[in-house]
Amino acid sequence: PFHSPGESRKFDPNFKGPIHSRGCTDVLCCILFIVALFGYFAVGIVAWSQGDPRKVIYPTDSRGQFCGQAGTPLEKKPLLFYFNILKCASPLVLLEFQCPTTQLCVEKCPDRHLTLMKAKLGSNEDREYYQQYCKDGVNLTKLSPPEILKDGLCPAILMPSKAFTRRCLPALGTLKGGVVVVGNETTFTDGKGSSINATDVLEASKKSNVVVEARQVAMRIFEDYTQSWHWILLGLVIAMLVSFIFIVLLRFLAGIMVWVMIVLVILVIGYGIFHCYMEFASLKGEPGSDVTIRDLGLQTDFSVYLQIRQTWLAFMIILAIVEVIIILLLIFLRKRIMIAIALIKEASRAVGHVMSSLFYPLVTFALLAVVIAYWAITAVFLSTSNEQVYKVFNNSECEYSRETCDPQTFNTSNASAQCPDAECLFAFYGGETYYHKYLILFQFYNVFLFFWCANFVTALGQVTLSGAFASYYWAFKKPDDIPSYPIFSSLGRALRYHTGSLAFGSLILSIVQVIRVLLEYLDQKLKGAQNKFAKFMLSCMKCCFWCLEKCIKFLNRNAYIMIAIYGKSFCPSAHDAFFLLMRNIIRVAVLDKVTDFLLFLGKLLIVGIVEICLIHFFFSIEDAAPSLNYYWVPILTVVVGSYLIAHGFFSVYAMCVDTLFLCFCE
Repeated sequence: PFHSPGESRKFDPNFKGPIHSRGCTDVLCCILFIVALFGYFAVGIVAWSQGDPRKVIYPTDSRGQFCGQAGTPLEKKPLLFYFNILKCASPLVLLEFQCPTTQLCVEKCPDRHLTLMKAKLGSNEDREYYQQYCKDGVNLTKLSPPEILKDGLCPAILMPSKAFTRRCLPALGTLKGGVVVVGNETTFTDGKGSSINATDVLEASKKSNVVVEARQVAMRIFEDYTQSWHWILLGLVIAMLVSFIFIVLLRFLAGIMVWVMIVLVILVIGYGIFHCYMEFASLKGEPGSDVTIRDLGLQTDFSVYLQIRQTWLAFMIILAIVEVIIILLLIFLRKRIMIAIALIKEASRAVGHVMSSLFYPLVTFALLAVVIAYWAITAVFLSTSNEQVYKVFNNSECEYSRETCDPQTFNTSNASAQCPDAECLFAFYGGETYYHKYLILFQFYNVFLFFWCANFVTALGQVTLSGAFASYYWAFKKPDDIPSYPIFSSLGRALRYHTGSLAFGSLILSIVQVIRVLLEYLDQKLKGAQNKFAKFMLSCMKCCFWCLEKCIKFLNRNAYIMIAIYGKSFCPSAHDAFFLLMRNIIRVAVLDKVTDFLLFLGKLLIVGIVEICLIHFFFSIEDAAPSLNYYWVPILTVVVGSYLIAHGFFSVYAMCVDTLFLCFCE
């Protein structure tokens, strides 16, 4: 039954639902997708062979060796020591994670002030202590300080340091009055006759610390997960049970359930407003509760925010606005809600006949988890697959300056003969081979294929479900005419005939998403630039592509439903779906959105129920609850997790409603 776009389909008494005699669609795209996948595996294998995730964990010294790694000569020296931490204040550090100063692996960080001169003139013990922080094989008694410093064999000065994520950073403190000190001294000489302020040291270690601080927060969050994972699992299991009970109830009591759901959502938000008001009122007159959020700035300890009144006021206002919007929507859409309830009833019947559909989201979820894991591992291996590159560094004129060198053979090479003061130092992680030159392209390919595969998995889920529900809708005698395994037969059809169409639809979506990622990347790059026009253009483009992505997702979804029913290729299906929706635009806009809104309220309700249980548990049963750094970690995880679980169950419903609606429009 092919027809022109403007007119509706003629009645065909022999039409029995999803057509069984189909041909393969969009074969070219299917081949392209398979080739791209093989390419993806190839990139993965290359990255696995070249990459070294240890670089993320262990710090590396100037020779590119890992500190503290078992089975190496440096096994007993887990900490990294910087000769001159002040060099770390350059912004290049953040890009290459390498300070342009000599770095050594040491057993423990220095704990006293000592300059090279003092050590040289001082006692034997001082000399031995200082020698730990020099390069191997340096004899302090034989060489004079200028020679040692010229060849960069020892640091000019030691300051009291503390180990922080396996790096020795100056032990900074602040005295009363905000004076920065390093081990009780505010200034000290650098061993070359000039004095250094402790504040300069603070700046330098801050720079090498940005990465480190983020890691510290990550470690704390990780600790919290290890402490509270069973509570999180419990919360997610509760969310699953609640979702399931909810769907079973919807099956038998759709009308009542929808109204109950609406009232409950209003009550839950109302309780939220009341709770925020009580907190707001109880903080009145408390010391420090009148500080504004702006004054506080960004704190990593979020519990601070809960002690100021403004936070609770903000929560209260946001919840009140949401409440008012929901109530107004309900007043204006009450007639449409009746029709939507009828649709949900019909969808419940369909889901009842095709119960296996409720568990299909688990398949999608498992496939997505595989895609995400593969992408993440490949990304780590790619970003750590740089070799150590050594360059010739020198102070006097030398023709070999800044050339690549090999530290093993350097002392016997021409360069060291011609330039006596030159040395071969670790310059950066990178590489001279083709693989390293095109590393950024591999990273890009990795991201692109991640999007493509993820979208393909989602598309497969949509086609499978809509095929199953369409076979329910067009079955003349229910349940006799419904195939025995609707989900399996639908999945088989999708994979056998329509892999190409799915790949085509998800390719279009992926291209838009990758462009959005690139725009975000550009935005980060232009943060420093003050060009207002460029920023304005970027914001416009980001907005446009966001809208485009939403439109494409909507079109794809309906195109997939048409593919599931009629088995045409992607473009004709999208075209048919688009004109079908255009002819019924009012019905689509209202019904689709109203059912989405009702299902969204259902998700909110499930999240709310699980949430209230969890918060009461954490704050009432003090003994049973684990002691955590951040209480928001498990709570937020359960919120996101339970929303995703509810979304998984309800996405089946949404797909069912959309499919039945398109069939009904047909």
